[in-house]
Amino acid sequence: MTVPDTQTRPTSQEPSTPSRLALTVRALRHRNFRLFFSGQLISLIGTWMQNVAQSWLVYRLTGSSVLLGTVGFASQFPVFLLAPVGGTVADRHNRHRLVIATQVASMLLAFILAALTLTNRILVWHIFVLAALLGAVNAFDIPSRQSFIVDMVGKEDLMNAIALNSSMFNGARILGPAIAGILVASIGEGWCFFANAVSYLAVIAGLLLMRIECPATAESPLATMIEGFRWVAATAPIRSLLLLLGLLSLVAMPYAVLMPIFADRILHAGARGLGLLMGFSGVGALGGALLLAAKSGLRGLGRWIVIATAGFGLSLILFSWSRMLWLSALLLIPVGMSLMVEMAASNTLIQSMVPDELRGRVMAVYSMMFMGMAPFGALFAGAIADRIGAPLTVSMGAVACLGAAAIFGLRLEEFRVEARQLIIAQSAAGGDPPEETTARGISALTPKPLATKEPGG
Repeated sequence: MTVPDTQTRPTSQEPSTPSRLALTVRALRHRNFRLFFSGQLISLIGTWMQNVAQSWLVYRLTGSSVLLGTVGFASQFPVFLLAPVGGTVADRHNRHRLVIATQVASMLLAFILAALTLTNRILVWHIFVLAALLGAVNAFDIPSRQSFIVDMVGKEDLMNAIALNSSMFNGARILGPAIAGILVASIGEGWCFFANAVSYLAVIAGLLLMRIECPATAESPLATMIEGFRWVAATAPIRSLLLLLGLLSLVAMPYAVLMPIFADRILHAGARGLGLLMGFSGVGALGGALLLAAKSGLRGLGRWIVIATAGFGLSLILFSWSRMLWLSALLLIPVGMSLMVEMAASNTLIQSMVPDELRGRVMAVYSMMFMGMAPFGALFAGAIADRIGAPLTVSMGAVACLGAAAIFGLRLEEFRVEARQLIIAQSAAGGDPPEETTARGISALTPKPLATKEPGG
């Protein structure tokens, strides 16, 4: 459990009305989350610099869309393979210490990549091996870090913390690629990798300064893992959210893997253009995350997910056929915004429905769908783009998103009652449920008001 932060509450008899800004950043009132937020912001800028520089390095060394996709596969397939183990470990051991360990391991891998590149000894197989090792680290880091959020802020501010975490991620997504584009074009990829390695010191320092206590369990590891899968499979709202996210990761999100091809061959803008495109996508994603951060309850998030999925598919089709750099960059704003709203809203709903004792394992399945399916998509996208071209490949995935949005939208009403029961149960278990949860009965997966009968009626 999180050590409560001491905070002064108004003693006046008249209730004070928080400002819009205060509501948007309310999770920052928790000291532990402030430490996490500030350290992660610095570290994630470095992470995005490395992502862009690594893609450009592979493209510069090989010129192959197939190998771009294959490196993406190598970096994310371990998440699909090992995330169930990572989720089980997160539920059985201290999440705080696990996150520290994964950040240290990621820092060491970045230093190795920087050293090989700066000494001109880097080979493509080195990138593959280091990408796979980082993927293995992420298989433990993502479930631990996602389930660690509730330990820092509690359930009352969980939605806001997830949205702010996404805002931080995408703020870094704007700065990191822009800086990387300049550095790669001027002094090479190696210094981007070095900067990323150094940036991990900030998040590690923040984690070490925290005062926090995380629960652990002594149950059988295998039984613990199987229990998580069974719960997800038997829970229709969560199963559907995860399947939708997995489909997007498989068929549409690989557009980012093909971005060097768009920047170089289609838009003729080079490394600087790649940084610009990734930065504009980050602007959109940041806007989507802030939009969610300003939202004070779960009401209508299901409809948000449908609209965001459809918007992602439509804007991605338009981007794939643009041949002007600035038009392509502008079209990536709705691409990034829609994708972020879909992912963050799904994350929020899932974490609001899952019991604490299953949180790590369910977030491991979330990781498998979000990052674990992406390597298969990257591999397929790279191979298909090599035959039919990147624009048509991206368009095909975007059309699949439109179909998925239609199917999910038609099934929203089926999930409403079960989702409401789960959210009410977890809010009651955590104590002090959000005001909108108790006042409106949680119409999380549909914007319509709930009936007055009991959840099971």
